[in-house]
Amino acid sequence: MSAAASGFLTVLFGAFGAHALKNSLMPADLSIWQTAVHYQMFHTSALLVLGLMPAARATRTLRLAGWCLGAGIALFSGSLYLLVLTGRTWLGAVTPLGGLLFLVGWGALARHAWRHWREAR
Repeated sequence: MSAAASGFLTVLFGAFGAHALKNSLMPADLSIWQTAVHYQMFHTSALLVLGLMPAARATRTLRLAGWCLGAGIALFSGSLYLLVLTGRTWLGAVTPLGGLLFLVGWGALARHAWRHWREAR
């Protein structure tokens, strides 16, 4: 459900940026907005894959990955959206925390894959 909601918001924010904000933003701000949209969609796709996995495979590591990716979207993309809309540059300090959560999420996925690869051998 979170992947569907995030996917919906990604399309909405992408369209909003491309149409409503296109003529009112400086090119650098539009680029920041597009970065937020791209990162949100990439990580939403990962959330979708996690959400489609059978419940029996939902290990603690996969749950950690899902939480980190979801929180990473909120902090990374959310801080960039707010930075562009409000001009409050201090929000740029929040963005790396979202990036760190993305790294932890992908690391958890890698750990899960490594464990299951070793068990399958």
